[in-house]
Amino acid sequence: MSEIKVPDLGESISEGTIYKWLVKEGDTVGQGDVLAELETDKVNLEISAEEDGVISSILRQAGENVAVGEAIGIIGSGAGTAGAEAPQSAAAGKPEAPAASSEALAAAAPQAAAPIAPAAPEAAAAGTAALASPGARKLARERGIDLGEVSARDPIGRIATADVKGHGAAAAAAPSAPAAAAAPAPVKPAAASSAPQEEGKAVERKRMSRRRLTIASRLVEAQHTAAMLTTFNEVDMTAILDIRKRRKDAFKEKHDVGLGFMSFFTKAVIGALKAYPLLNAEIDGEDLLIKKYYDIGIAVSAKEGLVVPVVRDADRLSFPEIERKIGELASKARTNTLSLPELQGGTFTITNGGVFGSLMSTPILNTPQVGILGMHKIQLRPIALDEERSANRPMMYIALSYDHRIVDGSEAVSFLVKVKELLEDPEALLLEG
Repeated sequence: MSEIKVPDLGESISEGTIYKWLVKEGDTVGQGDVLAELETDKVNLEISAEEDGVISSILRQAGENVAVGEAIGIIGSGAGTAGAEAPQSAAAGKPEAPAASSEALAAAAPQAAAPIAPAAPEAAAAGTAALASPGARKLARERGIDLGEVSARDPIGRIATADVKGHGAAAAAAPSAPAAAAAPAPVKPAAASSAPQEEGKAVERKRMSRRRLTIASRLVEAQHTAAMLTTFNEVDMTAILDIRKRRKDAFKEKHDVGLGFMSFFTKAVIGALKAYPLLNAEIDGEDLLIKKYYDIGIAVSAKEGLVVPVVRDADRLSFPEIERKIGELASKARTNTLSLPELQGGTFTITNGGVFGSLMSTPILNTPQVGILGMHKIQLRPIALDEERSANRPMMYIALSYDHRIVDGSEAVSFLVKVKELLEDPEALLLEG
């Protein structure tokens, strides 16, 4: 017998959420078989079996938070182990295997186990509370239901999730006449605290994923900890569009990758960071860490939420190498196959809301970084070329959000002007980017 434990998740991750189980109790598994998928703040990881055997017990259910090293299930030896133990224990009146599961659950989540601790002595003696599935225990804790009061439909007396739901529904539908009669005057009902309680309104309640919760927490943290400001400028994209039009076919044929906008913007950002290094810094207590390398984060919209994989040493990469690397990272992000090292670190971030049609926005810092550049939609606008001439030009608004604690407004504006100049004169990227 062996425990299924949460593996080491990386340097900065101490817990995760069970996304789903790929096996059930009683299933036979072999060494290396994938048993469950674990969702962390950054990526989803697979948990595999370390030996052959049978899933004798699942201790933690999908949706529950688990810590590194915590046991979430048990693999027993032999065939049909899980199916044989429960009837035998029920006949003897001593449900050892389920009781062990209960102890493991209580040890893993002491704060959730408190409501069930003062169970009636007769219920404990009968073993009713012990003969319950982990899912039923979880639901009972959430709803504050004493398992000793729940009737099981299973022949061996094992309480299932459906039994707990049925008990909860029956309790909710129970008549409240005695309580109403005892009250000397009608009591004004509490105001509805959320949309689901509004009569006749259709609402879907959906649990936020761990990644979405982390994104929300980090964005709020960035606004609370950084003195964040945003400055704007606009770029005439004529020169870059002209280069892409003339060179894209030859570029694709030679390098087997398309020539997009991101390589131009990455090179322009690196050139500006070299001119204004405080935008490539980080605050560490009372010190500044001014980084002499350029790991550029590229924000990618994935199904589970925004992720920011990092292009390492981007200043050493050529245009095709940058395009290829960004393409690889974006593909991994959308298939949820990014590794932790590909998401860690980064000295500056670029985000492109223009792909969704955004004309202007204020990007939020990817802390502890102190700068993020926002790209937007390219749109034809009339531009005055001089006092007498004007023309329609493909223009893009760009935005720089920065941490005013270490970056002054003049430096931020100058940084953005430098990015603009390099983009409008792409040949300069060969010299400065």
